[in-house]
Amino acid sequence: MANALPKFKAAAMHVAPVFMDTQATVNKACTLIKEAAAHGARLIAFPETYIPTFPIWSAVRAPIENHEFFQRLTQATIRVRGPEIQQLAECARTHHVFVSMGFNEGTEASLGCIWNSNVLIGDDGSILNHHRKLVPTFFEKMVWASGDARGLKVIDTVVGRVGMLICGENTNPLARYALIAQGEQVHISSYPPIWPTRPPGQPGAYDIESAIRIRAGAHSFEGKVFNIVASAFWDNKTRDAIVKGDAKVAAILDNTPRSVSIVLGPDGMPISETKRDEEGILYADIDIAKCVEPKQFHDVVGYYNRFDVFGLTVNRANRDPAVFVDMPEPRMPEFETTRQEMGKQATSKEDKSVRSKKVAARARRQ
Repeated sequence: MANALPKFKAAAMHVAPVFMDTQATVNKACTLIKEAAAHGARLIAFPETYIPTFPIWSAVRAPIENHEFFQRLTQATIRVRGPEIQQLAECARTHHVFVSMGFNEGTEASLGCIWNSNVLIGDDGSILNHHRKLVPTFFEKMVWASGDARGLKVIDTVVGRVGMLICGENTNPLARYALIAQGEQVHISSYPPIWPTRPPGQPGAYDIESAIRIRAGAHSFEGKVFNIVASAFWDNKTRDAIVKGDAKVAAILDNTPRSVSIVLGPDGMPISETKRDEEGILYADIDIAKCVEPKQFHDVVGYYNRFDVFGLTVNRANRDPAVFVDMPEPRMPEFETTRQEMGKQATSKEDKSVRSKKVAARARRQ
């Protein structure tokens, strides 16, 4: 008999970071992980760049006014192999849960290079995947560098095959298809708390709640996957730190639509409540077996496609700033050893020759 498909409880963290305070945010995350695990969650998803904040200031202030924010953010970045991720990994292992965490990632190669990154941590504390947002969106280009596809992967776990994309990547049909083509069953979408695009009252302002529902529903329906949407909560501490007494900035931020957290099923319909105006944890029960029936209608990576017509190539090579090809190490120590051994052998032969001559001379004298 075939093994039963997984069933588990997921948790989407509709929560705010401690603005620009990396360690306090990590500590808060660990407290939330413990709470979600106590409620039976096995997979826990945090928002986009939860550690230590999302750079909303780039949307509402001129670049020449944002040097201080950028400086603080670069100093608050973390590394995948750093102590902060290690702390989260230990927490995941202790509570036996999978954790998807968004963070601002720095690099030793440059003090001013930051990526919008996500890491998937296993229930044993291992790092299962590390993804950098492929392309920063709109004003985000003032802060983040473009990532690469090294983390555009679906990870096979005991709760299903898990993939994730960050915010606007969920609009990219090729990125989404790349995950579906790897057998994705559970998709994680992470978002910021708000996303300003126009002053209040102007037509055409971006409604992030509406955009999230469209994107999440489309991916769930097209891929026949569960979609866990985790958006950050917009709190007063973050608002006040960015407003800094500027009435114009305050008006924009106070009238920008808020993000939502929600979980959708493989038919594109919500299977959870929606969180927007209050901070908290959202739970949903997931049954991977429910991904099967919808595949009878459309299976875009199976029979419902024309692979003789369409093709997709994904380059997952690392895009590091330089590739260093070092010369082979000189074999001098080994060469010197060989010379010493040869010298000892030569000395030994000379000693034997001298001893032989001395023995022959004594024999003649006798």
